[in-house]
Amino acid sequence: MNYSPTIDEIKEEFGKCSKSCEYFTSNYIKVVHPMRGMVNFKLYPFQQRILGDFQAHRLSIIRKFRQAGCTTLLAAYALHFCLFNNNKKVAVLSKGDAEAKELISRIKIMFEELPFWLRPKTIKNNDHTLEFENGSSIQSKASGKQSGRSISASLLILDEAAFIEFIDTIWAAVGPTTSTGGRVVCLSTVNGTGNWFHKMYTQAIEGENGFHPIDIKWPEHPEYKRQAGFEDLYAQMEKSDPPLYIDDWEKNTRKKHSFKEWEQEYECSFLGTGDTYIDGQILRSLKENANKDFWIKYNNKMRIWEDPKPNHEYVLAADPSIGRDRDYSAFHIIDIYNGKQVAEFYSNRTPINEFAKIIADEANLYNTAFVCPERNGIGNNLIYFLQEELEYENLVMDDKREIGIMITQKNKETLLADMEHNIRSNRLLVNSERLVDELLTFVIDPDTGKVKPDTNCHDDLIMSFATAVYVFNTLRGNAYIERTEDNSYTPTDIQNTYTYKVRTSTGELTDENITWLLRN
Repeated sequence: MNYSPTIDEIKEEFGKCSKSCEYFTSNYIKVVHPMRGMVNFKLYPFQQRILGDFQAHRLSIIRKFRQAGCTTLLAAYALHFCLFNNNKKVAVLSKGDAEAKELISRIKIMFEELPFWLRPKTIKNNDHTLEFENGSSIQSKASGKQSGRSISASLLILDEAAFIEFIDTIWAAVGPTTSTGGRVVCLSTVNGTGNWFHKMYTQAIEGENGFHPIDIKWPEHPEYKRQAGFEDLYAQMEKSDPPLYIDDWEKNTRKKHSFKEWEQEYECSFLGTGDTYIDGQILRSLKENANKDFWIKYNNKMRIWEDPKPNHEYVLAADPSIGRDRDYSAFHIIDIYNGKQVAEFYSNRTPINEFAKIIADEANLYNTAFVCPERNGIGNNLIYFLQEELEYENLVMDDKREIGIMITQKNKETLLADMEHNIRSNRLLVNSERLVDELLTFVIDPDTGKVKPDTNCHDDLIMSFATAVYVFNTLRGNAYIERTEDNSYTPTDIQNTYTYKVRTSTGELTDENITWLLRN
């Protein structure tokens, strides 16, 4: 005999569901699981986190791994949004008609499996639309050049946005309507660089648009990586036919994919269209070891991994820009003693005079660091502010006794090759994930063989880092650096003097101690 809840129990449960999408989803939503059939949608911790972000932020953009279950989660969210709000319109835009129908189909299954007291009458129910008697509706449609003009929604869901054709045009039409209070959830796996999704996500990370960025990586999913509290799940997986062993998932899945496929589909890396300048395996290691434990300054423009240490010397290398939403101004600070990247600045909205002030302040803080600006173009303005206005003295000079470094096509290749060698040989500890992400889109042009950032990507962090490496090598010479087990460095044979090749009056090259020059 089936249990029938009382009116009071129904009212109480209805109230709980109305107040919490998480409660509604975990207790009343059913989904079709590939191994277990029709099951309750018990949210994993990462799904609970994402659902909370949806509700806390009006605009959300999600970078997700393949088969993360996000589309199913959004289906439940959209259903809850309509059932417990009157006269709300949910519009779901998918890359194709098959995907649009699939999403509506999932929502229908969820709706039909609800208890009667949670299931209102439907006014319209077809392959693309589900409309309820409370005036709310869900419409799923394939993208098209004119799609944006026909969308008027309280909640807009852009499913697999990196693959939606004409999304730039669509967003130009629908984007302004969101400023009046509409909600947007944009989600996608990665599909290269230079597209709308890549641009919007990158801007969101830097706080340059209204989107709240959400990252979902495969180790967060209990069905792909072992986590405490899911022993029953793993036992069930091992009893399946064929048996599935959680500890073998990563190894077996990596075997089925190339480096590029794995990085894009599971590590959520924005990769360039060509071969990366730095070997893929090295980039993978850099990505895995990037240090997310940093503190910030200047409204999140500067990330700091380590404060200055007494008696340590530092180099700060800078790549300036005009500071008007175009290229980025960037600098890195490297500890000369151990090759560790300790700080990084990155901004496309910092005027050159302000950028100079930040450099001088941080260089002074880091024990009067050696400062090497790029002097191409606006770099001369930066040097002027540093030398004349701020009177910063410890500026690096080249062999012509000119401050900074002039980047040419010839020495650019040398700088990059030197940087690659130092990274490959573990002379440097790269902490910045932002730098690694730029390196992932720094590719070799298959037609010309030249190295360049991929379409709509940047190399400002790369070039400032390459310059920092150049100065680091100049000042340290060939001192050996040994990596220890805790990922720190133990330097030996440290040079207490800094030498540079200079040409005498007779035309001969000789080693000269340039400590005085760099200090003065």
